[in-house]
Amino acid sequence: MLYLDANATEVPRPEAMAAAAAAMALGGNASSVHGQGRAARRVLEDAREALAARFGASPAQLVLTAGGTEANALALHGFSENRRILAGATEHAAVRAFAHSVIPVLGDGRLDLDALEALLRAGPALVAVMAANNETGVLHPIEAVAALCAAHGAHLHVDGVQAAGRVALAPGWHSLAISGHKLGGPMGAGALLLAPGLHPRAIMAGGGQERGRRGGTEPLPAIAGMAAAAQAGSATHLAALRDAIEAGLPPGVMVAGQAAARLGNTTQLVLPGIAAERQVMVLDGMGICVSAGAACSSGKVAQSHVLAAMGFAENAGCGIRVSLPWNAGADAAERFLTGYRAMAERLGRRMGA
Repeated sequence: MLYLDANATEVPRPEAMAAAAAAMALGGNASSVHGQGRAARRVLEDAREALAARFGASPAQLVLTAGGTEANALALHGFSENRRILAGATEHAAVRAFAHSVIPVLGDGRLDLDALEALLRAGPALVAVMAANNETGVLHPIEAVAALCAAHGAHLHVDGVQAAGRVALAPGWHSLAISGHKLGGPMGAGALLLAPGLHPRAIMAGGGQERGRRGGTEPLPAIAGMAAAAQAGSATHLAALRDAIEAGLPPGVMVAGQAAARLGNTTQLVLPGIAAERQVMVLDGMGICVSAGAACSSGKVAQSHVLAAMGFAENAGCGIRVSLPWNAGADAAERFLTGYRAMAERLGRRMGA
């Protein structure tokens, strides 16, 4: 099996699994005052300190959550009072669902800064932009977005779920979401990083955990695993594998966002006239795991809103995402290309191409 769907969930890192197992064996509730509870608290706070240090914050600025979706929701709910939420056209569904206005993107997938500035002139706003697109890997110009937000007094929330651990995160944000399993940790943990002095309105009441910002017992094993995964560093060899895939594609295949700076592990390949669902199924039959976009639609495969926003029109439903995991071997590109070429030829013949 060739697993190339790391943007849906990264391959678990051994150090993350070991840290999660140790935390699970420890037992205890980090809010309990007895010895075992205090031991759990030490693990929790050590993880908080490690995550904060890794992503350029202080421990007090970090709110632990159950995942990236919750971290995004906490920011968008917690800082949107009396503000319009402006979200990029290619944002994940966890963010787009909150949007009052949509910021268009350019043909290469990057945010249209002129359009953003025009929207900011209309009054108080919360701007929600992902650091890296989950389908194309396109990196948005976060520092330029931050400068515009600062000039207009807007709150900048960055969805850092795909970028964290893979590229350096640009400064200037007021809140930033990360997800444990996209780093190579267990599912079930995430975090919201906050600029100093900010305190979001909680969306879950509880027993005062996370300084009253997020109620509920913290998922200690998942959090310990997330912190261990975050410290593992990024895989620097993936961009060369991605480039090898793109260099070996059959004629007629388009690479979405190829002209923009992108994550080194991600490429979205558009095969005109061939539905993404059919491509995914044929490749799966060959033992190659890819996706048609975000893995958050109850298994559904539909037209990509990302490709549609980028102007792919009738081919917006014809793109598959290849996202290399941190442990992808040197032969991953050639193994994928062998299967992809065979798939494209087979489906092309059936379509009469």
